[in-house]
Amino acid sequence: MNTARDRFQKTLNFEKCPDRLPMVEWAAWWDLTIERWKTEGLPKEISWEDSLAYFDLDPLVLIGTGGGPGADVPASVSRIVTDEAAYDSLRPYLFTESGIEGALQHARRLKASHERGEFSIRVWLDGYFWFPRGLMGIEQHMLAFYDQPELMHRMNSDLADYNNRVIRAICTVLTPDMVGFAEDMSYNHGPMLSQGFFHEFLRPYYQRTVPVIQSLGIKALVDTDGDVTTMIPWLLEAGLDGVYPLERQAGVDLALLRRLFPRLIMMGGYDKMVMSCGEPAMRAEFERLLPVMRTGGYIPSVDHQTPPEVSLENFKIYSRLFREYCERAVR
Repeated sequence: MNTARDRFQKTLNFEKCPDRLPMVEWAAWWDLTIERWKTEGLPKEISWEDSLAYFDLDPLVLIGTGGGPGADVPASVSRIVTDEAAYDSLRPYLFTESGIEGALQHARRLKASHERGEFSIRVWLDGYFWFPRGLMGIEQHMLAFYDQPELMHRMNSDLADYNNRVIRAICTVLTPDMVGFAEDMSYNHGPMLSQGFFHEFLRPYYQRTVPVIQSLGIKALVDTDGDVTTMIPWLLEAGLDGVYPLERQAGVDLALLRRLFPRLIMMGGYDKMVMSCGEPAMRAEFERLLPVMRTGGYIPSVDHQTPPEVSLENFKIYSRLFREYCERAVR
């Protein structure tokens, strides 16, 4: 079969695709980008699904399941967690059954088309760095590794239980193709936390969650921006399968990662900054990635949303080259 989902699954499993690699943009473009394109000839009322078809891309559909507070938190309850008491007050509005039911309803709508192979599905789960940061704020979160370790463990333990409930529930309807843990715990100079803190505060909860995901036949990847190179061994030790978006401007070298980690699943990696520079620069970037594309286990993609500096004409060139190189990669 040469369906979008079949190509995606084969690539994740380091199997050879018969005709081409998947052409997926996991985070396709900024709103400002598509608004620009509408002034340059893109149909003004085009839907998200039709915009992917317009550029001949394979859909990767997201099912969101965040454990954070919904819209029903009363004004008397702070959304900011400062201590155990604040967490106790907010906790009834986290990890809700309504959040799971929303994901199930979405899965039911997608089931038939997904089973026909029309698209792949990525489930979003909050990660164990992302989630407490979202509740506490950036500065307090960093201090909490030192000052509030019990609270950090409690929040992540609750989140691990919820993540397992979510993925098991979704799998009563369909089997997603991948889970992406939202983290954003690296920047252009490397990780935002030490290896020791990762092992103490994050790894135990990945080790409670990832085996459940993998037992259901799903790949587990981490979404973290910046230079993740130093962190990759930590992620693999925690049982994770892969990482994205692998930002070139942060110095990520996909060829080096493939040499160091032959079975690491990767997604992203295409330098978005070349896309406004014309066809020769875009082709050179695909040439850089082509040897990695041929190794399997790599979903080529823009490394984090096409920016508004890229014209509609240039993105058409990019999508044409994308297909060319996805076909060349399997020859």
